[in-house]
Amino acid sequence: MTKVKLTLLVLNALWLVALSEASYGARHTAIIIDADNGNILHEVEATQSWYPASLTKLMTLYMTFDALKVGRIRLHDRLTASAHASQQPNSKLGLRRGEQLTVEDAILAVITRSANDASVVLAEHLGNTEANFAANMTAKAHSLGMYNTHFMNATGLPNNLQVTTSRDMAILALKTKRHFSEYYHYFAAHSFNYKGMELRGINKFTANYPGAEGMKTGFTCASGFNLIGAAHQNGRHLIGVVMGGTSSQERYQLMMRKMDAGFVQADAKQPSRNVYTIPTGSAGMPPYQLDCGKRPTPVSMHNKANAKAVKVKNNVTKNENANKKKAKSTNYHKPKNVVKTSKKTK
Repeated sequence: MTKVKLTLLVLNALWLVALSEASYGARHTAIIIDADNGNILHEVEATQSWYPASLTKLMTLYMTFDALKVGRIRLHDRLTASAHASQQPNSKLGLRRGEQLTVEDAILAVITRSANDASVVLAEHLGNTEANFAANMTAKAHSLGMYNTHFMNATGLPNNLQVTTSRDMAILALKTKRHFSEYYHYFAAHSFNYKGMELRGINKFTANYPGAEGMKTGFTCASGFNLIGAAHQNGRHLIGVVMGGTSSQERYQLMMRKMDAGFVQADAKQPSRNVYTIPTGSAGMPPYQLDCGKRPTPVSMHNKANAKAVKVKNNVTKNENANKKKAKSTNYHKPKNVVKTSKKTK
């Protein structure tokens, strides 16, 4: 290939990316990396904090594959759904309390259907509780170099403190591919048989993109439509992350355009930064992406200590005011009204 032709191909690739960015409109974060060396071929706010939504489940799967590799569990071990697992919202398999499924079925349910109940079953089996498993997920993430990631659950269901970056998710995808080649083929599944029924996958990137190897979708109102994709063409392997799509279709289109441009750039061997060495620094606050659902009051991990300090201060003030009122009152035995509140989790 001549230098002129190669230059034109690179310019065309950059034009495709610029066009996709212009047509996208809404703020988003994205990264495309060469899976063979970690070089960054394209990025948009790759170290900006974002809500991961069901991209979280890639770490749940990483922990599961790790347990399989060391022999803690086996693919055909049977797992039992708890009441907590059975109460998870959609997407889910619809597991009832006490119902069993194999580790392999749980893996396929998470990959193809993004099943929240199957994710929690895996989490509780490996960590005793989902909260304990989430703490282990965070520790593992940091050990992999995902410095701006924090997990609070195994599903990606809304939690103000559950955050990541597209750079961190690209590292997770890369490590999953490298560390668990014997289980990596599960990501390419388009469907799986469960209780005599064929449950079709929801990932249109896996189904439609040439050379797609799979990976994971995600969505919440806070995050927008997210996607991790992996693909190979002409001996090249790329990993892409897009977070913040305003529609499912939009995330797929943007990923495919970025991947197309990335393969051209990878062939051109253009110098680039590396996913492991780019500065991470402060990831900031994740934006609330879509106008739906209930907006949480944002509290970043960096501001958590300040939030606790304010809470302590408010409690002190509250107690002082209560003591003042008590000192003024002569009726110390007046019964207090008890108000019952309900705590709902979405």
